[in-house]
Amino acid sequence: MSKAFIAQVLQNSATLTGTAANRAAGDLMAAIVKEMKKNGKFTLPSFGTFTVRKTKARKGLNPRTGEPIKVKAGKTVRFKASPTLKKAV
Repeated sequence: MSKAFIAQVLQNSATLTGTAANRAAGDLMAAIVKEMKKNGKFTLPSFGTFTVRKTKARKGLNPRTGEPIKVKAGKTVRFKASPTLKKAV
């Protein structure tokens, strides 16, 4: 799914202009990111939950050369589908 896809759906369902739909899609994505930064998770009822998880520093391997490298600690986003979404798919 892309921003263009979301904008197209908004444009068709709300009879918006392409520019307004594109702006609305961007605002929607920005609001979701802001909420995840603030609370660490974002839930869309009957769709699923996005959560921010911390990852630990670890050792990895360069796939091209096979030499060991250090991977820094960071954050990643996880998604858990709701039971409604699982049944629908």
